Amino acid sequence: MTDISRWSLAGSGPEQGLGVLAEVDVLVVGAGAAGVAAAVVAAEAGKSVLVVEKYGFAGGAAVAGMSGTICGMYLASDENREPRQVVAGFTERFRAGLLARGGLTEPQVYGKTWTVAHDPLVWRETADDLLERAGVRVLFHTAVTGVVLDGETHRGVVVESNAGRAMILASRTIDASGDAAVIARAGYRYTFGDNGVIQNPTMFFRLGNVDVERFREYYGEDTICPPHVTEEIVRARNSGMELPRQKIWIFTTPRPGELMVNATRLVGRDGRMLNVIDPADFTEAEILGRRQVRSYARVLTERIPGCEDAFVVDTGVEAGIRQTRTIAGADRLSNEDVLSARKRGDGICRVPWPIELHAGDRPKLVWLLDDYYEVPYGALVPERGEGIIVAGRCLSAEHEALASARVTAQCFEYGHAAAVATSLSLDKDIAYREVDGREVRSAMVANGSALSLSGQENS
Repeated sequence: MTDISRWSLAGSGPEQGLGVLAEVDVLVVGAGAAGVAAAVVAAEAGKSVLVVEKYGFAGGAAVAGMSGTICGMYLASDENREPRQVVAGFTERFRAGLLARGGLTEPQVYGKTWTVAHDPLVWRETADDLLERAGVRVLFHTAVTGVVLDGETHRGVVVESNAGRAMILASRTIDASGDAAVIARAGYRYTFGDNGVIQNPTMFFRLGNVDVERFREYYGEDTICPPHVTEEIVRARNSGMELPRQKIWIFTTPRPGELMVNATRLVGRDGRMLNVIDPADFTEAEILGRRQVRSYARVLTERIPGCEDAFVVDTGVEAGIRQTRTIAGADRLSNEDVLSARKRGDGICRVPWPIELHAGDRPKLVWLLDDYYEVPYGALVPERGEGIIVAGRCLSAEHEALASARVTAQCFEYGHAAAVATSLSLDKDIAYREVDGREVRSAMVANGSALSLSGQENS
């Protein structure tokens, strides 16, 4: 048994008498896209891996938040109107798994680019299968409440479930919570958006019993709503309905007669931006989101052809979260990196997705046409602390850069990169900051990621 006498539990001594639930090579906190990828890749590299997840299923924002699409795989273009996929690796592996189970649509037009929509139940099943086949131990219904530290070195976490509190000890920790939950509990530096202002959450919903053919004839092929639909929303708003966003997105799903709708804009009753790290704000977002769903569903059923007999199937288990904490990293993805389509020698993921900043009644969209940038490995490595790395939307990035880099296809690859770096860190007995990002990139290429081996950098 490991000697833990000198370690601290979130600033307190281990004399609290907590038992050790497990000791593993790799602990992954969170089973969203990044967490599933990280756990599977690390386990397949021969490491003992345990995942803790607060919900009873994998999926994170993709399932609990019902974001419902895998954005970020395809180039945007004004001229080439065929989908061109430039992100592969674990992203492609999961995409293929969803498609094989009938849980994924063909690419759908999203403005100047493309996306695909998935069935949230099939997403969960695909993740379950990948985790089980890789030999990953999973603890659902388990929340992280503290960290175990040996000075600046992470040794594990404190978890709580209906069974009580316990410690999980690990040689390396991957914080794939999306909210930098482990980083924050360790007291490391992070920020919230642009001087505290973050992108607003949303509440997705699915609409059933739709005549999809008639709907498409009226709405068009682009999932971003056309002007005549916006006009209907404005008319309904002028009649007194609560419809804060007039530019909405509607996707077909793999299920017949069903649409997935992203329409709501969730701000506080006093007009402030909501930060869902605060449970009071999160609660307000949930309640307001469900109310707005009913308003938008009414507009669709009363005003949009094909939706006359439709009904709300469900909403997300939680409000869709776009942004919370952003870590202070060893490196940082800058706004200029995105706008200049910068390639990196230590780049671990391509990103062709636009800057899609959700603030106000319509998002700010800045397209990257026929190109992509790369996220540096160091954006996953906290500036302080040993034995911990992040994967997911909490990576180190400027505000507008994060509005591009946070989407699902990239989160799969961040998890992939974190797992590769973890294996290198363990095998060589070195800190994450000492891992060569170019070596991470090379290993990801061997795993199928769409990255050039040369890794030439542009400024």
